[in-house]
Amino acid sequence: MEKRIWLSSPHMSGGEIKYVNEAFESNWVAPLGPNVDNFELELGRFLSVKSVTALSSGTSAIHLALIILGVKPGDEVIASSFTFSATINPIAYLGATPILIDSEEESWNMSPELLEKAIIDRLSKGKKPRSIIVVHLYGMPSKIIELLSIAKKYEIPVIEDAAEALGSKVGGKSCGTFGEIGILSFNGNKIITTSGGGALVSDNIEYVNNARFLATQARDKAPHYQHSQIGYNYRMSNVLAGIGRGQLEIIEERIAKRRSIFDFYNKNLGQANGISFLPEKSSAFSNRWLTTILVDPSRTRGISCEDIHKALEAENIETRPLWKPMHLQPIFENCPSYTNGVSERLFNLGLCLPSGSNMSDEELDRILFHLKKVLSL
Repeated sequence: MEKRIWLSSPHMSGGEIKYVNEAFESNWVAPLGPNVDNFELELGRFLSVKSVTALSSGTSAIHLALIILGVKPGDEVIASSFTFSATINPIAYLGATPILIDSEEESWNMSPELLEKAIIDRLSKGKKPRSIIVVHLYGMPSKIIELLSIAKKYEIPVIEDAAEALGSKVGGKSCGTFGEIGILSFNGNKIITTSGGGALVSDNIEYVNNARFLATQARDKAPHYQHSQIGYNYRMSNVLAGIGRGQLEIIEERIAKRRSIFDFYNKNLGQANGISFLPEKSSAFSNRWLTTILVDPSRTRGISCEDIHKALEAENIETRPLWKPMHLQPIFENCPSYTNGVSERLFNLGLCLPSGSNMSDEELDRILFHLKKVLSL
């Protein structure tokens, strides 16, 4: 069998080793250190945001963001339903209730119309949501300007889950920098990686300082170990931050490659009956973290996204269904939700194609060959 083609595997540039070696040579292998400090500064410059704290995961960043915004047991937090569970789980960590909002068709992200409907309905029940978590899915920016306008109208702070959208922009401004707090992920499958890791970003320096304090076990300023509130072991290690520094140096190349992969698929399959791609709208710029397709069996002679998934898996090529909406998940199905059928339809028809920036032209040709074969093109 031919070598496996992964959906989105880590892509090292070679430059990372310099910073990792510096950590070893200086014995800064414990959490924190010069690489962490510099990675935060470099991320801040890349995003044009005032302050950044590097953390152990994107999930930890969401958890801290909710704490900083005052979410407590019994509160309600509005969030996108069409996302990975890591967006929603931290709400449950705090004993709060997720209020799940379906998608709109143009970006697949949170529907502004349903957001406002949900807020009005929750207010009518005497429950003002404490926060709103907006996701930029698969690197495609949400309708963040419209969503922020609604949030501002009702005075509800916004957390941007830009875990999949580092480098994506709206009107030239980076995703993750529009809301009160933004979060990033550097998991192994993301556009750049620190193996495992994340970050919390904000122009509110007090928020970021608070996150940094909580993430280092909330140790008070005292000559002894003293703690006045619950803390967490959420900081990034100096070794992993070294990987991140090397990765960040070539992020523009990684974005360009991901976008070229999307263009390759779109050029070769965009006119095929029953196959559609998600285009960029107006001022949106997507990092195209993953290329996704929708497969309409009524126009592909009965071929479904599951048929494509199985056919490519038989050729040792990884694909993945789109996210199963949170309001359909057993753990969250009883949460209040405001739906329109969009995310359920996307889940039923959608597939993520291999999009790793380390794929060769030969691998792309191999994927295309088998896609065309199963589609009889």
